[in-house]
Amino acid sequence: MTNSSPRAASAPTPKSRRASYRSRRIASVAALTAVTLGFIFANPGSYEPADDPVSATAPDHNASAEETPSISNPPDNTAPANPSSSNAPLALDVLEQLAVKGRAPKTGYSRDEFYSDWPKISGCSLRQIILKRELGDSATLADDNCTVLAGTFVEPYTGQTLTFTEKSQLTKGLQIDHIVALSDAWQKGAQAISKDERYQLATDPLNLIAADSSANQQKSDGDAATWLPANKSFRCQYVARQVSVKYKYHLWVTQAEHDAIKNILTACPSEPTIGVEL
Repeated sequence: MTNSSPRAASAPTPKSRRASYRSRRIASVAALTAVTLGFIFANPGSYEPADDPVSATAPDHNASAEETPSISNPPDNTAPANPSSSNAPLALDVLEQLAVKGRAPKTGYSRDEFYSDWPKISGCSLRQIILKRELGDSATLADDNCTVLAGTFVEPYTGQTLTFTEKSQLTKGLQIDHIVALSDAWQKGAQAISKDERYQLATDPLNLIAADSSANQQKSDGDAATWLPANKSFRCQYVARQVSVKYKYHLWVTQAEHDAIKNILTACPSEPTIGVEL
């Protein structure tokens, strides 16, 4: 009797290879979808609208951060914790928790790496929410209960009291500034955090403030070593908020920046951080 040799396995046909590839793609997409849904379910606050995005009292920018009121904020961009708490870490102490490094290259930076437009919270643009927060009770709103048409504002960077009687004046006269400029953040650690964290950094009300357009243009992407508000009474709160933002989003400071912030805070050693827990 002759033993028959095993049959060699036939080579996969192009059709079977395509079917296998499609199966792998479907499995990959399914896995990615499961991860995304898992994130949403694990972080429901990230996708829930704020109950009342425009109800807030105008902060006194000439007061210390201890007297600055809390803010109504978009979800997942946590409102600054009530800084009047005696448990709030001091800005000087938190400053020493920040890494000190050189500035990284700006290569690859664009605003789109953080966000493409102001998000809407309960139908209101975040820009309008910040304007309403800053103008407080003086703000006149449009029929949509979102758009700020007029109001009076004690501008923090210059210390001037500005009065706006129509929307076009507001649009021209005020910009929403990032306390920690996005370009500065990009060069000091934001390249290494996730796109979701960069989005939160760009839309976090802790890092947003209405400012005189000219003063904001002068600031550009400067840090505390290269630019400080002309309004000296606001400088302590300004650098304390920078420290708070940088600690919250794991950003670093340069040595010159560290020294400039420390020099300011030495004159106000009790200035607290906002929304920071050590």
